[in-house]
Amino acid sequence: MMMRTFRTFVSFTLILLLTLTSYIPVSQANGESPSLAPMVGEIDTSSSALETVIVEIEDPSIIEAKHQGQKQSKNELKQARQSVIEQIQDLVPSSTVTHEYDFLFSGFALELPAHQIPSILGIDGVHAVYPNIEYEVETDFDEVVIEKDAYSPEMLDSAPFIGANDAWEAGYTGEGITVAILDTGVDYTHPDLVHAFGDYKGWDFIDNNDDPQETPPGDPRGIETTHGTHVAGTVAANGLIKGVAPDANLLAYRVLGPGGRGSTAGVIAGIERAVQDGADIMNLSLGNTLNDPDFATSIALDWAMAEGVVAVTSNGNSGPNNWTVGSPGTSRDAISVGATRLPYNKYKASVFTSDGIDYPSADIMGFPSDEELLELDGETYEYAFAGLGKPGDFEGVDVEGKIALIVRGEIPFVEKAENAKAAGAVGAIIYNNVAGVQPTVPGLAIPTIMLSNEDGLKMRNELENGQNTVTFSIEFDKLVGETVADFSSRGPVMHTWMIKPDVSAPGVAIVSTIPTHQPDDPYGYGSRQGTSMASPHVAGAAALLLEAHPNWGVDHVKAALMNTAENLVDENGNRYPHNTQGAGSIRIVDAIESETLVTPGSHSFGTFTKERGKQVERQHFTIHNLSNKRKTYQFDVQFAGNPDGIKVKTSKNLRVQPGKTQKINFNVQVDARKLDPGYYEGTIIVSDGSQTVEVPTILFVSEPDYPRVTTFDLDIDENGVLFGSAYLPNGAEEFGLWIYTRDTLEYVTSAAVVQNIGKGYHDVTWDTTELAPGRYYVFAYAERLGKTDFVLGDEIVVK
Repeated sequence: MMMRTFRTFVSFTLILLLTLTSYIPVSQANGESPSLAPMVGEIDTSSSALETVIVEIEDPSIIEAKHQGQKQSKNELKQARQSVIEQIQDLVPSSTVTHEYDFLFSGFALELPAHQIPSILGIDGVHAVYPNIEYEVETDFDEVVIEKDAYSPEMLDSAPFIGANDAWEAGYTGEGITVAILDTGVDYTHPDLVHAFGDYKGWDFIDNNDDPQETPPGDPRGIETTHGTHVAGTVAANGLIKGVAPDANLLAYRVLGPGGRGSTAGVIAGIERAVQDGADIMNLSLGNTLNDPDFATSIALDWAMAEGVVAVTSNGNSGPNNWTVGSPGTSRDAISVGATRLPYNKYKASVFTSDGIDYPSADIMGFPSDEELLELDGETYEYAFAGLGKPGDFEGVDVEGKIALIVRGEIPFVEKAENAKAAGAVGAIIYNNVAGVQPTVPGLAIPTIMLSNEDGLKMRNELENGQNTVTFSIEFDKLVGETVADFSSRGPVMHTWMIKPDVSAPGVAIVSTIPTHQPDDPYGYGSRQGTSMASPHVAGAAALLLEAHPNWGVDHVKAALMNTAENLVDENGNRYPHNTQGAGSIRIVDAIESETLVTPGSHSFGTFTKERGKQVERQHFTIHNLSNKRKTYQFDVQFAGNPDGIKVKTSKNLRVQPGKTQKINFNVQVDARKLDPGYYEGTIIVSDGSQTVEVPTILFVSEPDYPRVTTFDLDIDENGVLFGSAYLPNGAEEFGLWIYTRDTLEYVTSAAVVQNIGKGYHDVTWDTTELAPGRYYVFAYAERLGKTDFVLGDEIVVK
């Protein structure tokens, strides 16, 4: 049996929920120390309900073996897999195998009673066990449907912004390149997409057939979907909408079902199928919140890249804090994409109802166009209260030609604006339902002003007192360049400490194709935002690069996009950190015309923890001279603030012959005594005298500042027993629960405190009956190396 030892796993101390005691296997008969396969992720082992897990076996997949110089046949791997399955089924007769994997990932999906999962960890040949995590589309706000009579091709301005039009003029349209869309399915009958599909459309892993169509409206299994069609249009639409690579071929893999939800089992199956079907590129606008480079989907994407398929994935919508990237955006090799907002005019707003009443929080939330927003300036309108802005809230409320006053909550902002427009409103004012700020939401259906909770209640009081008119003042503030969307997830990646995203692309208010499911009216278009919308811009760009350079490998494509990306600054002119923007926003023509590539396109030197003396880490980069001339390269490394404790040594000059490749070594020396603990960001600058390539790099002095606890889910049963599970990225010296009163936020007690637990998920149980009846908040806290973090689980009710 071929064994694999090259990868480390994020495992966790297995603590059974009902007993709070570690699961300890019986000592092996041969006297050796017992060992268990790690569980990577959260798995509830407390119930007898059926649970699906992903089992990875020791024998490497076909592609993994190939790239390790080993021989592995499909039949041999099947026998090894069957041996493990038979051992499991002898032990757990009720278990059922639902998927089998052998090409990129070696293992199978297994359904069995949850409390039996620990029993399979000691079976010979089991390498790791993963939860069948739910995946969902990476969209930040719901879709805004674009009415056909309001549509114009100019609405799709994101592709021209990154240079797609110039690439088309140069003759590159994606012809001959196949892009796989792993998503909710694709409406391959849409007039703008029908050209991209052949007889074989792809595969549906939800219904297990060859018809990967979107979930239609009225489906008894759940909510209709449009997401995959929107993503596909950004890649390759060619009609009223024109995608980044309008002549590319598409394959659709429906791995997310009704409501845009799916599971690890289906996503891995889709990745394998796409590679075997001959895709050149795959796009995965989906994800979970697990910041782990060794989760099953991230592993599958790494091997897809090794096999020569460019894998592009969204980075997540959990920003703006660091460490929020989730799998598969955590992949070591796939291209992870953050979302940007295109340049826009920023306006200031103020509103007036009557003398002596101020609304200092008034600001612009969103608007469909500058012209429609400016139509409010200096005008006075009647306004009416429309509750939460649901369709039923407008029944009996006259907002025709008026302003709808709406409170935040329950449905997305875009739906509130859409519903107000449908009721005849010319504008909306949305006030917060809690203290704090509200987000800007570009592309809303009608001009929308936002107010704080205090100001909103003030305006409602005005209305109740008979003051039912509001006057607007709209003033131009400034032009804001391309900026990173607040919702876009940030890195770094746990354990590898890699920079993520790799690059950024437009992902706010993106207009693309959506299905109508009406054969007599098939032209559907909608506006969405999220890293889901950014990722297909990069997948389309990759198609143009592969057409222009058919001999390029995946590393060349990734490096070209990263090396030529445009640095981004916020609206105040401050450059975004690497873990916010990656290498920057992609520019297609610059990438196509690259004469020098530096791989990898970013790098982390990891952690420097030596307390005495100097610690040196070595790394090398590869310079690819793609030109027909010999080039001499110079190097410079700059860390922000030029800290005294960091020194980099490298060659001063390097000559590379035309068409050749050469490695360059870097030594980084860190004297931690001269540096404060924390994160240090630098840039490696490579210049040939005419072209300059910037390679983002980071390092950490002492323990990185990752959150000691990132998630905490809990429940409470009818007997008052609390069950919870928290994720500890690198373990904790102390973990426990803090209990606070719900109404006064008064600290009550600590509970379930344990010391020195390992990294991964930690399951806890606690009897709440010692609390007085009432409502409480439960926080999980974790402390490691002098840093304590906490996260709110939920509210509980003690009876």
